[in-house]
Amino acid sequence: MTRASGHRTMNIAQASDKPGVTGDIRRNVIEELGISHEIDRLEAMIAEWIESCDEELHELLQWQFLDGAKYFRPATVFSCYRALHNRPCDGDVFTSAMIIEILHNMTLIVDDILDKSRYRRKKLTLHCRFGSLRALMASGYVVAESYRMARTDPFVIDLITELIERLGVAECMQWRLRQQPLGLEDWRRIAGEDTGSMFEVCACLGGRGERLRRYGALLGLLYHGCDDVADVRGVEALGGGGEEDIRDGILTLPASLAIRNPEVAARFCNPQDGDIKILASAFEAKLPEAERHLDQIAEDARQEAARCCGNPAGLIALVDHTRQLSNR
Repeated sequence: MTRASGHRTMNIAQASDKPGVTGDIRRNVIEELGISHEIDRLEAMIAEWIESCDEELHELLQWQFLDGAKYFRPATVFSCYRALHNRPCDGDVFTSAMIIEILHNMTLIVDDILDKSRYRRKKLTLHCRFGSLRALMASGYVVAESYRMARTDPFVIDLITELIERLGVAECMQWRLRQQPLGLEDWRRIAGEDTGSMFEVCACLGGRGERLRRYGALLGLLYHGCDDVADVRGVEALGGGGEEDIRDGILTLPASLAIRNPEVAARFCNPQDGDIKILASAFEAKLPEAERHLDQIAEDARQEAARCCGNPAGLIALVDHTRQLSNR
């Protein structure tokens, strides 16, 4: 429920086979953000939560949640809280971070089923390991669990309701608008709902209000765009999906720039045999321009962080690490 290609799997410096890109980077980033304690506690809370769930779901939830997660979205919640309050996170913030991680995994489960993806995080996807019916039922179960966790907090309930609604609308909109000669502003609108909505909600949950919403929206837009660029480069660590996007006519950032050329647009809107390689080359040629757009989004996010709080260092670091992901 992140987009038709289902490749919104990019996390904090997820490990790949490239030299020097290892799981240690993830811990280094968390330490730089100053949230190591928060992430360790969150991992323990998730493990305890799984044990408290119905035994019928234990094996599925352990498979989905306990191996390979990089916690980028909870890290955003924690960083936004620390930026505004300059103190360790409290219980409500941990609950919010846990809810957002649960809902993120719900979207991954559904995406993998829709895309018929066999692997995620270098292991079998939930539906391939346990079957589509059990995976779908698990996705519904965790949504119910997220509302149970938020049941005493109307602020959180309102935000997660907004998020689930916007993700559903974004998926339908993105599929309806596939294989159309749209442009950069259309890409920003789609990406803002598809990925920006979750980061907006992360920022509001961490800030316990609307103050950092625009920062979250810009961070999500940056994240989405870096993923688009990385897919064109074929960066396995960010989940792949580039060829599927071309096949399905998904409006990525490089595509939105390349299809200004009428010949490329015609192939994009009605791809024939052999067009995928031609389109991939056209998109690759637009990577420098796409990177410039990402640089501007990143700068806008840094300025928004500085405008909104007196202690923006953590938020700026989060932007800087996100910006690097297009090259990993």
